[in-house]
Amino acid sequence: MTALSFFDRASGQITDPGAFMLADAATKKQVIALWANDNARHAATFADKVDSFLQDAQVGYAFLTPQLHRIEAEVYMTRYPSFDITRFMTVDTSGDMWDVGTVVYSMDKVGQAEFMGGGAFDMPYASTQMSQATRNFHLAAIGYEWNTQEMQRAAKLGRSLSSDKAQGAVLAADRFIYGIAMTGKTPRGESEKGWTGFINNASAPSAQVAADGTGSTRTWSTKTPDQILRDINEALTAVETGTGETHIANTLVLPTSSYNYIATTRVGQGDGTILSFLLANNVAGEALTILKSRELETAGTSSTKRMIAYDNNPQVLKFMLPGAHQFLPAFQKSSLVYEVGGIMNVGGVDVRLPKAIVYRDSF
Repeated sequence: MTALSFFDRASGQITDPGAFMLADAATKKQVIALWANDNARHAATFADKVDSFLQDAQVGYAFLTPQLHRIEAEVYMTRYPSFDITRFMTVDTSGDMWDVGTVVYSMDKVGQAEFMGGGAFDMPYASTQMSQATRNFHLAAIGYEWNTQEMQRAAKLGRSLSSDKAQGAVLAADRFIYGIAMTGKTPRGESEKGWTGFINNASAPSAQVAADGTGSTRTWSTKTPDQILRDINEALTAVETGTGETHIANTLVLPTSSYNYIATTRVGQGDGTILSFLLANNVAGEALTILKSRELETAGTSSTKRMIAYDNNPQVLKFMLPGAHQFLPAFQKSSLVYEVGGIMNVGGVDVRLPKAIVYRDSF
């Protein structure tokens, strides 16, 4: 389909939002370009009304609103891989922007089935091994603003408003969510809600790797490929044994520098690396996803490296995001400034089965 299949120049609107979101990147870019040109023509019609921006808020809204529709579509179709938490866990978006919380369960075991007589009263329950808690959701915000000078210039020059400010707000929202998901802290490093995250959950089993490298050290740079593979496989095995073989580690996350090290260090004299050998031969017994994260460089004991082996499964952990970031309608907050607020409802990481997540440090 072409860009014109999604965009009606007469109305200046996307006619099929669903199809637009499913289109390829090149087609989306063409649609946004057509939309921006239409916004520019619309802006030019305000060239003789720029002074009204100061006296009549309705004129300002009439100028801004069509521009903001295009800007929102443009910024929300952009994704930032560096802050994509869906690589590490499921994101649960059930709920809405105004939900205040939910009941969550943490399980040490899931119980076990037993033989029972047809008229018995002693039904065994899985829930007897669960602990219950309440997880509160909290509003967070990041928006942007336009001043009348910027609007007047765009009107006089007949150009569309840039999406840079909105793009910056969306990036800041993604960075905020990423920080909460990984550590429970804001980008400023504050643990305002007392949460922990994916890399520092207090209930997940944690230990240091064996100190049998050169000079009785733990670092991989002093260990042989066999010792490194053993360290990793021990972490993978710990998930299986810790959960009574009800969960298998299907995902391994390494510090970026450690991932790069095993990706370039050969096993023996052949062409295979530690990473390629691990992908083909590991104790998980199934396809193993190996990821890397800069957050793990200092997440371990005494700010050492940490690796995480876990079952990436919503029964084990997920991120609660009942209200994804969205922009509010623009409003004039002063004679010179129009504000576009942006809000989100965040619940943090919900770890339901801590023993299916294993930390290994100090390598």
